[in-house]
Amino acid sequence: MDEVSRTLEEYESDADAYVRKYCAESVAAQYGEPFFDALAGDRLLDVGCGPGSDLSTFESAGYDTVGLDLTSAFLQAACEREPTASLVRGDMRDLPFDDAAFDGLWSSASFLHVPRSDAIATLREFRRVLRPDGIAFLLIKRAPTTAGESRDRHFEYYRADAIRSIVEDVRFEPLLVETEENWVSVLAGAESGEAADGSRSGDGSER
Repeated sequence: MDEVSRTLEEYESDADAYVRKYCAESVAAQYGEPFFDALAGDRLLDVGCGPGSDLSTFESAGYDTVGLDLTSAFLQAACEREPTASLVRGDMRDLPFDDAAFDGLWSSASFLHVPRSDAIATLREFRRVLRPDGIAFLLIKRAPTTAGESRDRHFEYYRADAIRSIVEDVRFEPLLVETEENWVSVLAGAESGEAADGSRSGDGSER
């Protein structure tokens, strides 16, 4: 079983416990101000939305938000929390949206489950679905970090300089890179013009 399948199986098998753990705290409510200030539009994608804590913050603030997660139980919890929200089951490594569909992309403690071998391709997907001058936010685990997580879930750990370099490789411009305890947060702007894979911007609907 690969790393993503193993992580998904763990979340689905003990979904109620993870929903209780993650449903209360909204990272966006506490730390989202620089992201909100940098946005040029109101169409957002919450990648790895989980049970919907950040999604609720976006919805309450009036943003047109789509929540994406691979864990069906989390999407059900998010739907119960935000019945009118747009929710999509999908893999962040292959986003089911057209090019240039969103003004902002939020990924709080979700990109860290992507195997390092898929990191660049996943960030290219993030870049692809953002409009020119779109904004992305990543919250990931900082290296070195003492392993204290379940061995049934896969985690990748990044130094601040390492994630900055990877972000730049896919033609994001790092606007803010901060560390706090065991976490690194990255605010990055999508460079205008061609997307990271050389494709041009599309009209922005789900594909």
